[in-house]
Amino acid sequence: MIKRRTVQFQPNSRNLFFHILTACNLKCAHCYINREQHGTRTLDESTIKKWLKLFSISAGSKTIKSVEDTNVVFLGGEPTLNPALPEAIKEARRLGYGSVTVDTNGYLFHDILDKVTPDEVDYFSFSLDGSSPSVNDPIRGKGSFDTCTAGIKKAVEKGFSVSAIFTASSRNISNLPKMPSLLKGLGVSRFFIQVIGIRGNPAKREGSSLQLTKDVWESVVPETARKAAALGLICHYPKVFLKQDEPFECAGIVAENYFLFPNGRVYTCPLCEDYPLHAFEIVDDRLVKRPPLTETELFSLSIPEGCVMNKLFHPANIKYDKDGVPSYKIACCMLKEEVCLS
Repeated sequence: MIKRRTVQFQPNSRNLFFHILTACNLKCAHCYINREQHGTRTLDESTIKKWLKLFSISAGSKTIKSVEDTNVVFLGGEPTLNPALPEAIKEARRLGYGSVTVDTNGYLFHDILDKVTPDEVDYFSFSLDGSSPSVNDPIRGKGSFDTCTAGIKKAVEKGFSVSAIFTASSRNISNLPKMPSLLKGLGVSRFFIQVIGIRGNPAKREGSSLQLTKDVWESVVPETARKAAALGLICHYPKVFLKQDEPFECAGIVAENYFLFPNGRVYTCPLCEDYPLHAFEIVDDRLVKRPPLTETELFSLSIPEGCVMNKLFHPANIKYDKDGVPSYKIACCMLKEEVCLS
């Protein structure tokens, strides 16, 4: 039996999305990294360890809420390009992080799979945007499909738990239904479907042409998630659209999510990352709350469109009736649906 549920925000846990560099060997069409806003620094081992402490349970900063559990996702750029990644993983475990994930494009630089163990990494999460080179490579780069799938196989063979991330856009949405069978055959256990965000590269060039309409999203994504679940995968995807009678909650208010970049900026909403609206920053290895106006002050605004950040930055996502009333609300981008076998 297939079970579907909305994954509610957890008030006693924290998620740290830690970008340990912005450099990458690929130039993906939908990359959200904005080096003007996020910096070009590659963090060294000492700095990574100091910054991990600021968000840990055992040695956390008093600037943010005390929680019972903290999860860390190491990202880039491509995090395996940073030779400090193995020690960063081990330090996260020593500090008591509840889970450790590495998001990777699959190139697995510096022999990362030989320098950490499955006991130290909960998931290697591989980005794959098509079920074949003809779909994936025009988006992510020539040869990236073969390299990524080979990386997945190697990780599985070494006993690591593996997940996959598919960023859905107008360029690959028709191919999404083919992904579950491919991932099942590769040994992937979790499947994350992401919606394209108009930030970073997409904000500079193709823009809204990459985005998906409500009808397209709802006609393809839930059914693909159900298909993935039927094969035994656990599938997550953003809820995105809310009916007018469904409650809206902002993760910036009710959850603890921090998006940390190499220049020390710390955001609590990923939609703000193209702008200097970050709520916190790291100064001299201390976590400091910034004075207004930041993203924090915007979260409390209540609007019929739902997410105020979406209304500010991506107003074309909303459709209105003849009276100017929104036809639906946009959910917080951190709100997920989970589909799996019960």
